[in-house]
Amino acid sequence: MSSLTLPYRPSDDTAAISFSKTNGLPRLSPSPSFSHARTPSDSRTSVRRPSVEHVAGVPTSKRRRYKSQYPRNSPERHVEYILVASFHIDRGPIMEHQYPAPISGDESMLAELMLPDQTHVRSQDWTIFFLHKDTSADEDDDSMTGRTKKKKKKKAERSPGDGGSDTPDEENDEPSEEDGESSDEEEGGEGPPETPLLLLALEDYFKNPYPETLASLYNAVNDMDLSLMPKLSLLERQILQSSNSKDMFIEKFEQMVQQRMADEGTPNDLDSPPSPKRPAPPRYTLPRDTHEYESRVVYSDIPIPVKVPTVIWPEIVGDFSLIKLIQTFSIPHTTTPQPFPIHPHLTTSGIYTHPIIVLVNAMLTQKRVIFLGHNRPSGEVAEAVLAACAIASGGILRGFTRHAFPYTDLTKIDDLLKVPGFIAGVTNPTFANHPEWWDLLCDLPTGRMKISSHIEPAPVTEGLLYFQQQTAGGHHHHGSNSQSDPTGDNLFIEDVQRSITNRYGENAIRAKWRAYITKFARVAAAFEETVYGASNLYIIGPNEELSPESPSGLQADPLDPTTLRGHGYVWPDEGSKQRELMASVSRIEGWRTTRSYYSFIQDIAAMYYPARPIQKPDLHHHHDRLRALKLSPQEAGAIYVSFAHAVKDYAGICQLLTVTPENQAGLFYLSMGMFHPDHVVREATVDLLERIAAHPAGRHFWSQLNRFAKLAFFRIKRERDAQSPVSLPETGTTGFGEPQSLVGVAMGGSMPRAI
Repeated sequence: MSSLTLPYRPSDDTAAISFSKTNGLPRLSPSPSFSHARTPSDSRTSVRRPSVEHVAGVPTSKRRRYKSQYPRNSPERHVEYILVASFHIDRGPIMEHQYPAPISGDESMLAELMLPDQTHVRSQDWTIFFLHKDTSADEDDDSMTGRTKKKKKKKAERSPGDGGSDTPDEENDEPSEEDGESSDEEEGGEGPPETPLLLLALEDYFKNPYPETLASLYNAVNDMDLSLMPKLSLLERQILQSSNSKDMFIEKFEQMVQQRMADEGTPNDLDSPPSPKRPAPPRYTLPRDTHEYESRVVYSDIPIPVKVPTVIWPEIVGDFSLIKLIQTFSIPHTTTPQPFPIHPHLTTSGIYTHPIIVLVNAMLTQKRVIFLGHNRPSGEVAEAVLAACAIASGGILRGFTRHAFPYTDLTKIDDLLKVPGFIAGVTNPTFANHPEWWDLLCDLPTGRMKISSHIEPAPVTEGLLYFQQQTAGGHHHHGSNSQSDPTGDNLFIEDVQRSITNRYGENAIRAKWRAYITKFARVAAAFEETVYGASNLYIIGPNEELSPESPSGLQADPLDPTTLRGHGYVWPDEGSKQRELMASVSRIEGWRTTRSYYSFIQDIAAMYYPARPIQKPDLHHHHDRLRALKLSPQEAGAIYVSFAHAVKDYAGICQLLTVTPENQAGLFYLSMGMFHPDHVVREATVDLLERIAAHPAGRHFWSQLNRFAKLAFFRIKRERDAQSPVSLPETGTTGFGEPQSLVGVAMGGSMPRAI
């Protein structure tokens, strides 16, 4: 099978397993902190990699053709409309142009949305708003996003930038220049990510305020080529989002380029080494970081770089920073903490619950949330609203942006109050004086939050009565965990703040919040099973019992290791489970009546098979048992053997990798199976790890495995091969080449074998 020589841009990670020039033996990295491997049998010296279809060891006759996220022949456009608005000194906000056709809706309303209040007191500003076409079943797919940016003409300077992200169903709003009857305020185009492009477009529009200028911008943006961005599956997107590896799934980008060159009839000269005498600039290059796809927009013969996120989750809109939002409210709380009034839905850790947890609880229980930024740009409050939607969603839950108003003002208060559980951004301090308008006020300048005195009290629910009866009946469990933080929220926030201090980056923080929301949903499922006997948040797999007392770890079919029973979240002991459920009962019951809860149930049903190609056993549950419980050798061995029998193909390995993210110990707990007293379990674990290491994504997880585990891996491989001489090549070598010292393997060097 041939492949293509491409200009590869390596990540900061270097190879940890490469072939020796003398004997072709695999070398292991001295430490995962210094370098990273591909696979036990793969080399970094070439961009050639095993096909995805060969991961399970069963070759296919035809390589599967990858699809693009943004096909070249797709009728969908990057930009649907360009709107231009200006402020008329007598008529107020007016719509100047709509290209390529008028958009449905009230023009005056659109013009007002495009022009934030009090913009004249700032040198530049921008805002974002949502336009919903209709109320079809999939509301999110039928929504459009509008962004506006304001900039005074006299200060509109061309600023350097990388460009920015572009999302599906996004609507660019380019407001307009002034004319003789307008104010001195110039209204620019879309928000910060497209600043370089829009500054150029504004400059042209100031000179030629005609639809032809808008047409050139419209065509330039829609001509941006994103057709080489591969379409990832749900599991692949989860793996990429939780990984910091810059070349994760680089193979897919290579295959996209190979397909393009094959379609164009470009000759494949891989077998002939590149000659320095005939250098040729590459037409296609691989991304430096697969989390972002680099393209460009050519406007007025000026190429403007644009970075488009490879993975876009629900409720993730615009360019915002979770780190900025967390620090805004964490620093004042850390220096001078102020108590909150107790509300069961919000203050799950008492009066000193962390403000970010209060915010997330408010959004999960569908409270009315307002971000106030007095004397701040409207773009700043809009950013905070978008970040809040993302932090509560985690890329998992939906229903927040549908009722979000990134920026609004007093003229729209009547319409705002008709929306249940809105999230709004404002700059007018009048909102702070009307606690009946909101349930939680987030003051951006001071970094403080305030719970309204008019907030509705939490109702008494069946779940609350259940745990009150448990406590009154003397069933309160005392476990080993500290009771000061039964929900684990304080430890989680400390971990997030520590990661921010250590400069882990935005992607790592988003991955942590995704894990937090995932845990919340799993705890809520356990709550429903405990209180109501069954849960809407979990689909019971084959051979599983509906009872919350369903035994975990038992094998339904003695002849089938994959029929291992057990599902759901795992606690270290029963006391920890009861305390966490008791502490979370109010916010879980509050969430169970919200739109995000019912949307999540729909998503679980729709995404069950894409998200779980392996229905039995529950990989997440049993991996959590390895992580959290002290299992007997028999119990642990059953899990390792079950995983080895169940996880065989590409999709199955992807599913397993989603429950073993790199930032949560990776393959560490699986590798412990190589030290099991039963040789059958050890060999089954080696087989599983070998399949993972040959996987395009799994090779990154393998590279993070410590040297001790890798040493055990090769030792078991050699012991097994030594006991099966029939399977060895005639030369007497193992599957990894000539005999090599295990110390040399572990240290990454080649040492003579001791005799």
